[in-house]
Amino acid sequence: MVRGWQFPLALLLLGACAAPVPAPYARLLGAAQDGGIPHVTCPCANCAQAASRPSWAHRVAALAVVGRDGRWWLIDATPDFPEQVADMGSLPSGILLTHAHIGHYTGLMYLGREALGSRSLPVYCSARMTEFLRQNGPWSQLVALGQIELHTVRSGEKLALDEELSITPLRVPHRDELSDTCAFLVEVRGGRRLLYLPDIDAWERWEHDLRSLAVTLDYLLVDGTFYSSGELPGRALAEIPHPFVTHTVELLEPVVNGTNAAVVFLHLNHSNPLWNPDTAAARALRERGFWAAPQLRCFPLAPSPAQGRSAPATAR
Repeated sequence: MVRGWQFPLALLLLGACAAPVPAPYARLLGAAQDGGIPHVTCPCANCAQAASRPSWAHRVAALAVVGRDGRWWLIDATPDFPEQVADMGSLPSGILLTHAHIGHYTGLMYLGREALGSRSLPVYCSARMTEFLRQNGPWSQLVALGQIELHTVRSGEKLALDEELSITPLRVPHRDELSDTCAFLVEVRGGRRLLYLPDIDAWERWEHDLRSLAVTLDYLLVDGTFYSSGELPGRALAEIPHPFVTHTVELLEPVVNGTNAAVVFLHLNHSNPLWNPDTAAARALRERGFWAAPQLRCFPLAPSPAQGRSAPATAR
């Protein structure tokens, strides 16, 4: 892990994420919960703003991991798959899936013969997720026609993407109706470490201690679905559990204050006040050293001389 990192803020803003950001790096291709924003039929202030101003619309959370040779890998195939691939300018060399909720794998449909008709595109996922795709249509047709090639990964076992870049799946407790759930630890040999964890039921149920893990990381991109209780009147949040942002901040504030780790909340529900950087919630978050993720954010992963701390900048 590299501590004391600093990059010009312009390298970390939204945009094309091309040079001068040095590869390897990670690029956030979306930050929204599975339903995106604007949410279907939703009249809330965030969705109304996004419906009237396209620049406020946000894609579903996904992460690109780019190697030094220009190849890249996609974490989660979202319903916004075509636009997210277009942002990168080419198909990924492989896709890693966190789990079988609709915002995280249904973009695979664009690989079918009704659309791209890909050939043997590698898809990496857990054993249970592999069986879900193999046994259930229309995903089973992608397998049968050789449009995707399934590879099973196991929690805690490192997957080498190239000579210096690796990804390790970590089992996460989440609503596992159809598959289990993984987070992914992205590492560069001698460089930085990034945790991508868009969904979890509760930090207290995880086999890993969040604080202990956080002090070994440079970036934590973590579940920020709900800022606090009361966001969805009429919905039982116990049926769709996620740790509130306020709770995660309390857990990680000692780490943020004592290290150079950058904590970025993503997978934001359409109801989340953090979408608007001018809300009291968003201002309070920044004042405490945390960040809410806009789209197309870059996270350099290459080794760099220690130059002092600079956290990612908020942008739209």
